[in-house]
Amino acid sequence: MARDAGNRGRRQREEAPEFADRLVAINRVSKTVKGGKRFGFAALVVVGDQKGRVGFGKGKAKEVPEAIRKATEQAKRQMIRVPLREGRTLHHDIEGRHGAGKVVMRTAPQGTGIIAGGPMRAVFEMLGVQDVVAKSIGSQNPYNMIRATIDGLKRESSPRSVAQRRGKKVSEILRRPEPAAPAAASETADS
Repeated sequence: MARDAGNRGRRQREEAPEFADRLVAINRVSKTVKGGKRFGFAALVVVGDQKGRVGFGKGKAKEVPEAIRKATEQAKRQMIRVPLREGRTLHHDIEGRHGAGKVVMRTAPQGTGIIAGGPMRAVFEMLGVQDVVAKSIGSQNPYNMIRATIDGLKRESSPRSVAQRRGKKVSEILRRPEPAAPAAASETADS
């Protein structure tokens, strides 16, 4: 009996990193069989911890709640980690593609908010991004838009990871080039 209680406590601790989920789309789908049509539901769900992890999943079932549950479980299994600058925006501008879907995501200054449409907005909210400007070009299918957004986010890299890969320090990667404008201006003034 005591062992059961211990396992239950452990299970609750493992699920403690609470994930938020957002239902993006629900479709009624049908299968034609000998006696007519059988209807079911397909759900598309985005799950995230709002601290840099996000995933999406889809599920089909005869009832809506069961389809959502299946989609949520799949989304939790397929989560990716995305590095965020200051925990609020992207490190650099990125493009993502999937099929005919193409999305452009740009970093934004503080206070901009999430400027993105439908399915992309759900991904950014679950990811924990607060400032981003995004545009979907091409497919308006929510499945393709989310896949394209996730594709772009997988390519997001932080200065720390770039520095580590190149064997440099972060300060060398982020160093701003010296402005050459004053020297060029003085030469033109002499002529």
